[in-house]
Amino acid sequence: MQKYQKLLLANKAWAGEKLNLDPDYFTQLASDQKPEFLWIGCADSRVPADQVTGTQPGEIFVHRNVANMVVHTDMNMLSVLQYAVEVLNVKHILVVGHYNCGGVKASMSNKDYGLINKWLRNIKDVYNMHTDELEAITDENKRFDRLVELNVVEQVRNLVKTTIVQKAWATGDYPYIHGWVFNLHNGLIKSLIDVKPSDLSVIEDVYRFAFDEPKEVGVLGEVMLS
Repeated sequence: MQKYQKLLLANKAWAGEKLNLDPDYFTQLASDQKPEFLWIGCADSRVPADQVTGTQPGEIFVHRNVANMVVHTDMNMLSVLQYAVEVLNVKHILVVGHYNCGGVKASMSNKDYGLINKWLRNIKDVYNMHTDELEAITDENKRFDRLVELNVVEQVRNLVKTTIVQKAWATGDYPYIHGWVFNLHNGLIKSLIDVKPSDLSVIEDVYRFAFDEPKEVGVLGEVMLS
């Protein structure tokens, strides 16, 4: 039996177990999704969002890429972010990195990795922002761990810089944004930073957007000017 066939058998076993516990499980699952969390994590296969948080299908909306990056030109990530914030109305956004991240490690070297160099450039920029702190760490492994943490913090800041997040804050009280790091050696998550709605103190003034005040609309749909 091929390994991929074992996955199909495991799927049948999982589906059967769910139905045995609750005959309406998949009816409810298919009806809608109302996740409270958006997880922006690394594509690393060792960090499954649901298993490390004990969440069930439908509870956490997931986007993953190499080294859990929030890049302002990444339309894939931005599309997920917009849908999560504006349609699903998630209450919390989690940027989750992990120690021993291959993408972060690769960014610390001068090796040519081909196409992914363009992506790793974003992590190199994080290193450059914090050169003094990182170069002061003589232990290479500790410097590596610290860059993993700093990368998470910078991606949280990149989220706050988006119009998607700032516009949501201008009209409501969500989402909260959190920066976490998962430890592969003990399975625990370390919290690095929490940003409350409308807290723009983590970014510079130049990244802050001014939105027009919403106009009052009359009963016939006419715009009522104040």
